[in-house]
Amino acid sequence: MSRPVKRSLTLNGHRTSVSLENEFWQVFRRLADERGVPVNALAAEIDARRGIDTGLATAIRLFVLSTLQERLDAGQTR
Repeated sequence: MSRPVKRSLTLNGHRTSVSLENEFWQVFRRLADERGVPVNALAAEIDARRGIDTGLATAIRLFVLSTLQERLDAGQTR
C-alpha cells in the first residue's frame, strides 16, 4: 500500500480535497468509468449518502470495498 495522496475534487460546485492511497484512487476511477460518470459526480453521490460522522475519504474507501465485496459475492472479478 502506498501513502495517501491528496487530490482536489469538485462536489456540487464546491472544491474539496480528499486523501486516498493510489490503489483506492485507481479502483475509484475505474468504478466511475464503468458507471459512465466523472469521478467528481461519483464522489458527490457518495458524499450525499454518507453519514455526518463519516469523512469523505472513508466513505469512498467503504464504497470501493463494498462494491468489490458485492462482485466477489456475485462471482464477478472484473
